[in-house]
Amino acid sequence: MTTSKSTEVPGRASAPAAAATASATTAVRVQNAVIKYGFIFVTVALFAYFALSEGSFRESATLLDTLRYVSVAAILGLGVTLTMAVGGMDMSVGAVAGLGVSVAAQTMVVHNQIGTVAIVAVLVAGALAGLLNALLIVVMKIPDMLATLGTMFVIQGTKLILVDGQSITPGMTLEDGTTAPGRFTAGFLKIDRGTVLGIPISVLVFGALTVAAWVFLARTRWGRVFYAIGANPEASRLAGIRVGAYRALAYVLSGVLASIGGLILASRIGQGDVSAGTSQLLEAVAVALVGTSVLGRGRPNVWGTALGAVLIGIITTGLTIKGLPYYTQDVVEGAVLILALVFSFTLSKRRTA
Repeated sequence: MTTSKSTEVPGRASAPAAAATASATTAVRVQNAVIKYGFIFVTVALFAYFALSEGSFRESATLLDTLRYVSVAAILGLGVTLTMAVGGMDMSVGAVAGLGVSVAAQTMVVHNQIGTVAIVAVLVAGALAGLLNALLIVVMKIPDMLATLGTMFVIQGTKLILVDGQSITPGMTLEDGTTAPGRFTAGFLKIDRGTVLGIPISVLVFGALTVAAWVFLARTRWGRVFYAIGANPEASRLAGIRVGAYRALAYVLSGVLASIGGLILASRIGQGDVSAGTSQLLEAVAVALVGTSVLGRGRPNVWGTALGAVLIGIITTGLTIKGLPYYTQDVVEGAVLILALVFSFTLSKRRTA
């Protein structure tokens, strides 16, 4: 009795499996590339589109004005990034920036002080606002978003009470019937209107603060501790880290950064506008959230925040040059934010699944 043996051609049965494996590997690589570089590609593509379709967009003055426009939101976004790094979220940055505008105007216009005094007063006000947030969050154990939202409303209301709901302008009539003796000094106004080697000072401040924040978060022990707390506060506490102190530091730094944004805003508008800073909150939070998608990191990072601000500026400037109504910009910016969140959360979770 003979037994027949089936013969197989080596590699023929395993060929489909190998092809499927190679296809899956390619798909994973493409997905990883989209997650890591997709948002950078979107930024470059939008820049190229506006540059090719609108000649005025390519002018150096337009590009510098774009960076100047986003400098306030970007600096506030850096503060939000620091608080996100420790697992929080500062929703009071817009109000603190607006407070800085009012404090600067009150110091120079009403009290007739020089610009240096106004700058110090604004920075102190920002630090105190950050300390208030730290007290509510660290000591009183109020959740970050709720505490900073409460601070936002308190600051906005206090600002209106101090000026009787009126914007502070040079030559205005004060409560006692006298005329405000001061004005915004020429040196102070240069914060946003002045240039160094053709580059607006506000853009230089934005760049310097971005580098400083990156060095702090990425190259120092404090920055690594920030990220550790944001990832697992309880494990950080068990490791001997003073979690409360570092979280308080994050909110104080955020308050100071927001006050710097207020200085730029005050120099830009040249008066104590009571509504100043109101629109800056959403943009600051947006650029910080957009930044989490850059390079597929899925966590707050300084360069991502800066790129997010630049992207918002490109969209706003490009749509304005094309003559689109201002309200369409909100729709586009919102769509970009959703796209960034898809990169940060939806696609990245699929990658790790």
